[in-house]
Amino acid sequence: MKPSALDSGDFTLPGEAGHEQLTLRLAKKWGADTIRDSDGTQLSPEIVQSGYAIYSTICLPRSVQPWARVNHDKLQQNFLMSFPVIATKSKTNLTLLAGFFTEQFAVNVKDSPKQWWQVFDRTTGQEVAKSKWSFNPRLGTVTITGTTPGHRYTVNFLAFRLWEEISMYNHLTNNWGDREHLAAVDPMQPETQKVLLAFLEQWLRDHPDTKVVRFTSMFYNFSWFWGSDQKTLRDIYSDWGDYAMTVSPRALRLFAKQFGYSLTSEDFVNGGLYNSTHNAPSRRYCDYMEFIHGFVIDFGRQCIDLVHRHGKLAYVFYDDHWIGVEPSSPRFKEFGFDGLIKCVFNAFEVRLCAHSTGVKTHELRLHPYLFPTGLKGEPTFKAGGNPTLDAKNFWIDARRGLVRAPIDRIGLGGYLSLVEPFPDFQDYIEGLVREFRLLKSFHAGDRPWTAPAKVAVLTAWGNLRAWTCSGHFTKGVELYDVLESLAGLALDVQFLSFDDLVADGVPAGVKVILNCGRAGSAWSGGHFWSDPRVEATLTEFVQQGGGVIGIGEPSALTQPGQQFRLARVLGLDRDGGERVANGKYKYVAPAGRVAGVADHFITTDVTAPLDLGKDVDGIYVFDGSTQVLAERDSSPRLTTHALGKGRGVYLSGFKFTFENTRLLHRAIYWAAGQESGWTKWSSANVKTEATYFAKAGKLVVINNAGEPQTTIVTLGDGRSTRAVKLDAHGIAILDL
Repeated sequence: MKPSALDSGDFTLPGEAGHEQLTLRLAKKWGADTIRDSDGTQLSPEIVQSGYAIYSTICLPRSVQPWARVNHDKLQQNFLMSFPVIATKSKTNLTLLAGFFTEQFAVNVKDSPKQWWQVFDRTTGQEVAKSKWSFNPRLGTVTITGTTPGHRYTVNFLAFRLWEEISMYNHLTNNWGDREHLAAVDPMQPETQKVLLAFLEQWLRDHPDTKVVRFTSMFYNFSWFWGSDQKTLRDIYSDWGDYAMTVSPRALRLFAKQFGYSLTSEDFVNGGLYNSTHNAPSRRYCDYMEFIHGFVIDFGRQCIDLVHRHGKLAYVFYDDHWIGVEPSSPRFKEFGFDGLIKCVFNAFEVRLCAHSTGVKTHELRLHPYLFPTGLKGEPTFKAGGNPTLDAKNFWIDARRGLVRAPIDRIGLGGYLSLVEPFPDFQDYIEGLVREFRLLKSFHAGDRPWTAPAKVAVLTAWGNLRAWTCSGHFTKGVELYDVLESLAGLALDVQFLSFDDLVADGVPAGVKVILNCGRAGSAWSGGHFWSDPRVEATLTEFVQQGGGVIGIGEPSALTQPGQQFRLARVLGLDRDGGERVANGKYKYVAPAGRVAGVADHFITTDVTAPLDLGKDVDGIYVFDGSTQVLAERDSSPRLTTHALGKGRGVYLSGFKFTFENTRLLHRAIYWAAGQESGWTKWSSANVKTEATYFAKAGKLVVINNAGEPQTTIVTLGDGRSTRAVKLDAHGIAILDL
């Protein structure tokens, strides 16, 4: 690749009116081919007409504020569950919005409470008869008669959202003062659709220089309920994939007409858990997701067709109002989008973006975002911040995914003026963009080498939630940590649902199935394990030579005498306290060069006692056929077990570290029975990783640490080696 090709293109710069010289100078320095506006900024004519392609952002649900202000009944809404109240008498009063942020929510007094709301005695789990409660719209209270002292009561009620959540977050984060609180209108309403299409038509006419219309995102936001006290409980509930904020009486009526049955408020509230993507979904909720996805495609296609008729491209932002878009759905291509943009912090989010089919262009929005503070309020582009170090650390996390999967473009967002006092940041981004262009060139017409054994991750969601879309990387959710490790490894990873497994069996070429998560979660599987065909299929798969890796509480679904459905495959189970009277096999305590860790192929690179995070206690093995490789507090932490021709591996938890990533990588090779192929394209130093591009003849070695590293890379013949020195956060490209 010619050096000049590394200097420009494939980069989107956030411009800012009033800072034209800075915008154009950095556009040249960073080799941008595109300039965009950001939430809270505008582009001046000098920028728009400077010769760069222009991205213009549009958020349709909050685009028609004058109309929204006089049509509150057309605002988006959702079901909320009131905070529980314990009855002290036979009559109990509840204030519906007590504890909620009243600048965000208002009780829907328009649509009949008796039709749509539900009151529950949560102590018994029974719904209270509608004749025994009444609503006072003036006070926003519900009075329940015939209550039992000592019992807990809640109300599921409909609420309008007065302040759209992303506007709310940006407003409060950036101290926007008296700037208008934006509301989101509900596109499910026919009148709203007409208003939105008319607005979009005029907007397109008013933006003749816009090349790309970036929808932010389509119509419905992920769920985010704020509390009344911002310091002690700001986030009452937040989930990146919950459809809670799509609900309306019209939507429920149309759903019943299409699917032949009616949903209730409890299908959405779920006792206060709502429908977090972390929890195994009900069939009824999955039907509702399908319904909303279909609506968003149908109305979204009208908007995209309008964009295309004006000769512009349509991109969608895979964050904010992405609910119903579902970029990993097989129907996603029906939208007709030209591009997909994903905000990323780490490697699995890069893979999440690259995984989507149905668009030509995949673009990443990198961090740090050009805001004064980060998501947690930490200083970034302000006193006390170090945006250059932040950028380096975010980049090395994301880069692990970039070397494994192709991405077409990268860019930044926010207020460009904030970078002016940070020349070192400006210089670093210049080098970062060149590095991205180089990596992109290696992916052109090529795929990086992967191990011959495919790995399937088994969850309740399967491919629909490939690489997860339930929020950014949250440490402590075992599957998130596992996926972050997998995202940078030379493995072919696919995602499998329980329905897929029952319908079609284990996909061809898959040698290892990984099931990870806590009992009841969508990641472990929850109620989906109640189908005996799942256990039978996986057991037979292992008996015939396949491998299973279970982490945390895999296959957990309690039945008499057993917690894990795959207990006999893994050679162990969990005691939740019910086996006090039952004896347990006394295994041989692990011993090796590292205290408490047995020597094994899987533990070859272990140099210290295992730290798997919040791992599961109470694990016991059945007999001597299960080898305990690590334990703590008399509970196995890492085990292996053979069944028939296949193998099982168990880890009591997982957290993303360089050492644990290597441990998992080796465990996959062992479970697949492919230890002999381990050395091919491997890097000896666990803080580094190697990727080979055969057609380009390039070996890419990356340093995932903030300190200089040296390593030995073994080539594809499994014997020849190369010594590599790497700067902190560095990368080396070897010609082979």
